[in-house]
Formats: sequence, C-alpha cells, structure tokens
Amino acid sequence: MCGRFSFATSKEKLQAQLGDIEPGSNLRINFNVAPTQHAYVVTNDLPNRLQYITWGLIPHWSNDGKNTGKLINARMEGIATKPSFRLPVRQRRCWVVADSFYEWRKEGDRKIPYRILLKNGELMVMAGIWDVWYKGDYAVKSFAIITAPPNRELQAVHDRMPVLLTTQELQQRWLEEIETDEVLMLLNTPPNDILNIYRVSEKVNSVINNSPELHEPVPEPPRLFG
Repeated sequence: MCGRFSFATSKEKLQAQLGDIEPGSNLRINFNVAPTQHAYVVTNDLPNRLQYITWGLIPHWSNDGKNTGKLINARMEGIATKPSFRLPVRQRRCWVVADSFYEWRKEGDRKIPYRILLKNGELMVMAGIWDVWYKGDYAVKSFAIITAPPNRELQAVHDRMPVLLTTQELQQRWLEEIETDEVLMLLNTPPNDILNIYRVSEKVNSVINNSPELHEPVPEPPRLFG
C-alpha cells in the first residue's frame, strides 16, 4: 500500500515537468501527507489545474460522506469490478503528484521507514482515481492511489507500491477518454532500476512531524538500496 507521501517542490519544477498546469497562488508543502489530509492532484475533468482535495476516496453513493481513511488505496487487481472503484476508474482518473512516498519494512516488532523517490529527480506522478460526493450544493472531492505488486527494488521493503506513470505518454493517456480495457492495460508494476530508496527517521511515523528532516537519510545502518 501507500500510506504516506511527500509533496515538497516548487511551482517552477512542477510546471517544467507537467506542462501548462495552473498551480494556484500558494503551494502547500507537506513532508508527511497522511490519509484524510488534502493533497495535490490533476483530474481528467480539469487537466490544466492543480487541485487540492482529500486523500481517501468517498464514493458518490456514500450515505454520510465521511472520509474514514479506509479507501486511500485501490488495488489494480479487480479495480474495474469493485463497487467503490468501478465508476471512477472508467470516468474519473487523476494524477497524484508527489516528490516521494514512504514505506515501512517489518523488522521483528518494529516497522522501519524508507523514503522512495525517482533516481532521475523528477516528481512522481502516481495513478489515481477520484470521486465527488454531494449533499445538496455541498460537494467533496476525494481520491485514492492505485497500487500494484512491487518492482524488484521495493520487494525487500514492502509487497505493494503505487502505480507510477513514468512517461509523458502514460500520463496523458491516463487522463484521456479511453475504453476500460485500455485503462486497465496502463496499470502495471513500475519498471525496475528507477528508484532511490533509503532509510529515514522513525519521526515520519507520527503525522505531528512535518519538516525537511523527514527526508534526511538515517546514517546508521548504512544505506541499503539505490
């Protein structure tokens, strides 16, 4: 799964990589994005605008519109038939923009955190789905990150990872109106040898902590990956 990620970048880098995207007047930097918090996405209905919506899918058919944080991820396997995901994956797809994500490796009773980012230094574009819940004129937009089995690099840390749209072609196709069969063909485990993975402080375990310190490698034990 993907349970935390980071959005720490500049308007200039965002626009240089993603093109004619309107980022708004003030980017909200977050080194420790957690479920039910807001984060940045680009949706297929507004592909030129960076939107700030809640993480944790609230299905349009929800009775109360509560974000319980249970639908932060959507497994690519069977996504087209799951009641919460089958309409969004067909009609409501998005990019989830991040500089990196965190994952935890089990070591006895401990969970050891790692930061995962692209070796080429680019922002990550994670495949996502979104939905909108209405109560009268009140609307809540929300999203989930689609996950896949891990690539070779991440296998030693965790058994799931986000689907990464690693090329401009993949990114553009993900937001286009295409048939469901083609949508599903875009969902794959990311390629090998594209990630930089290193251990970080266990301070990331608490959402209270949110600073550049969370990106710093932990010196001991030495770096294991990347």
